[in-house]
Amino acid sequence: MVFIVWAVSPSELRRARIDTARVPKLACHAQSELASGLSMSEQLASLQLARRNRAAAFCTKGRHSCRWGTPGFWFSVEKQDKRLTGSRIGMTSSYNPWLVFLSIAVAILVSFTSLRLASRVAESNRTAGRAWLVLGAISMGVGIWAMHFIGMLAFSLPIQLRYDLGLTFGSLGAAVLTSGFAIKIASSPKLQLGRHAMCSLVMSLGIVTMHYMGMSAIRIVPSISYDVTLVAASVAIAITASFIALWLTFNLRRETDRYTWPARLGAAVVMGLAIAGMHYTGMAAAHFQSGAFCRGGIALDNGVLGIFIATASLALLTVTLITSVFDAHLESRARLHAQGLQTVNARLSHQSSHDSLTDLPNRSLFIERLQQAVAESTSANVLIAVMLVDLDRFKVINDSLGHGYGDALLQEVARRLQDSIKHVGIVARMGADEFLVLVRVAESKGIVRIANEIIQRIGQKYMIGAIELHVAASVGITTYPFDHSVPNVLISHADEAMHDIKSNGGNGFQFFVPGTTIFTMERLQLENDLRHAVELEQLELHYQPQVDIASGRILGLEALARWRHPTRGWVAPSEFIPLAEASDLIVHIGRWVLEEACRQARIWIDQGYLDLIIAINVSARQFRQRDLLAMIQQAIAHSGLQAHHIVVELTESVVMSNADRSTAILDELHRSGLQIAVDDFGTGYSSMSYLKRFPVSKLKIDRSFINDLGSSVKNDSIVKAMIEIAHGLGMSVVAEGVETTAQLACLQRFGCDSYQGYLCSRPLNSADIAAVLGRPQQPMRESQVDEWLLGSAS
Repeated sequence: MVFIVWAVSPSELRRARIDTARVPKLACHAQSELASGLSMSEQLASLQLARRNRAAAFCTKGRHSCRWGTPGFWFSVEKQDKRLTGSRIGMTSSYNPWLVFLSIAVAILVSFTSLRLASRVAESNRTAGRAWLVLGAISMGVGIWAMHFIGMLAFSLPIQLRYDLGLTFGSLGAAVLTSGFAIKIASSPKLQLGRHAMCSLVMSLGIVTMHYMGMSAIRIVPSISYDVTLVAASVAIAITASFIALWLTFNLRRETDRYTWPARLGAAVVMGLAIAGMHYTGMAAAHFQSGAFCRGGIALDNGVLGIFIATASLALLTVTLITSVFDAHLESRARLHAQGLQTVNARLSHQSSHDSLTDLPNRSLFIERLQQAVAESTSANVLIAVMLVDLDRFKVINDSLGHGYGDALLQEVARRLQDSIKHVGIVARMGADEFLVLVRVAESKGIVRIANEIIQRIGQKYMIGAIELHVAASVGITTYPFDHSVPNVLISHADEAMHDIKSNGGNGFQFFVPGTTIFTMERLQLENDLRHAVELEQLELHYQPQVDIASGRILGLEALARWRHPTRGWVAPSEFIPLAEASDLIVHIGRWVLEEACRQARIWIDQGYLDLIIAINVSARQFRQRDLLAMIQQAIAHSGLQAHHIVVELTESVVMSNADRSTAILDELHRSGLQIAVDDFGTGYSSMSYLKRFPVSKLKIDRSFINDLGSSVKNDSIVKAMIEIAHGLGMSVVAEGVETTAQLACLQRFGCDSYQGYLCSRPLNSADIAAVLGRPQQPMRESQVDEWLLGSAS
């Protein structure tokens, strides 16, 4: 049997707080108790061996053993079943269960935090993701390192361990780099099996490096030896744990449902136990030889240091976890707000591009789709047809039954139109009862077939509530590329074709013929130019005299607007007056005519033409203006005229369109002192019952009757009757368009009061008409009248 007593140097005994004076006594006691039975040569051999190994060795064949020691250090005599050979025996080790439990808790918290951090990196934007990656690598690395270090502190030997700070912090760096690599991989969009396995291997090597680098930081002599089998087991555990950890982290990084957090907690427990298992397997592989001692480095208090490191790492991990949760909460709220905003924007975008009643695309979206179709048609041999569908008699239904029935009818029409085109185009609502249809076909026969189907479907009966309704469709069609126009013009052309078929009875379709819209485009341009004519001083007033037939004296002047276009020259009144009357331009032009005529009349009156009367035409739109009288009175007052100097001329159709309202307006104008004349008499209603109610002072016979004067007995009779009726109602008569002396002679014979026409003068500007006003008066003598009458009779 071999008995070995281990001892250390006096300085080491003092650091272990052992009374060095007792060492010789202990050695002697051991010698007296154990040396019996040894030969002198065996005792000398053991002493020599003890001298080489810094211990006292005694060999005996007995069965005794003894142990002496004090807290923190011990002497032992151990029995061995072999003869003295000089080999060393391993130290007895133990673990602090509280520190072991604390290390496992840190491992679980690290695992749970890593799951959260991978989620934050994956869900954050590029800049925030990088920040979370750095923070996560530090937090997770410190946590893993702390778990391993606490596990090492939980391990205790008979001697006090000392550590190399460089290697210790090097193991921390390895943990941080490994953690950053793991989070980066787990937050990637995809994790294929090959990449998963390779990354697991790299991650496990990092963890193994950290562990064994930390173990190598223990400054012990002789160095730690390892059990190869257990080391291989720890590496296998590290690889398996890394593989599982990456898979769990990758698949649990998205918060998809309410079970995500429990799943993460369970995964964290599994990952934490795996990490702890790897550590303690690696610790079990370590072998500390008997008689080993530590030198250099720093000595640490295991219990206090373990609690400090655990507290610091737990605090860092907790702060990181809370921060990630709070940041995720803020991002979740921001994401919810963004989703809500996106939903609202999508709804607003849909509403801006779709009709609210039928949910069909509106005109703007239709034009966008039409532009796309035109662009695509250049590479495909297809025809693009643009149809404008207008409902016949819809206004009657809407006005008689109300908008509720009208809206329901429009919704049903929209559905039928969509059924008609199926998947070859789109339907849009243009407004009111008009719809736009875009179809793409290979040949024109397809367009005709679709148009007929639309007319047939829309013409079928509708049951809106309990009421049966019927409408028809007028369809205007234009095709691209035959009509090679831009989308807006294509729609305009389809609209023209629709109005063409509608004017011919409706309930059918009509193709647009290119080349028929020149007038329309010119008219649009002319209207735009007319809007600037007043401010650019392109309008002028020309005046045509009204002459007393009996005396030849000029009684007054009719003010007529003329337009000198900068490029077209003089534009005929028959061209621009209808344009002005069709819009609000006539109101502005009429105001300008009134003010300019009053201003010029004041000049002529100041020149001595005291009885001169100015006739001013008032359009239908002006006549309906509530401030008509105020506008006329303001112009008269501003120029200093009297009301009797102004004659307001109204066409017969304007006066008769709403007789009751016209009567009230005319009475108001008459009471203000203005004279009223009915223009173009005989071409409109010519209702004698209403005419006698109006306060009219003059009737103007239209030129269409004057042109045939003297050439037709019937025409002469009509003119004569008009003059007699007017005189019977107390009105004077003015004949328009008198160009010949024969016409004047007939009018004089019929008793007409005055005339105007080219026989006296064409309309002239204010400068030229002054010469006409200054001409001597030349009344027509009776001999001249008889001469013309005899000449016309022969």
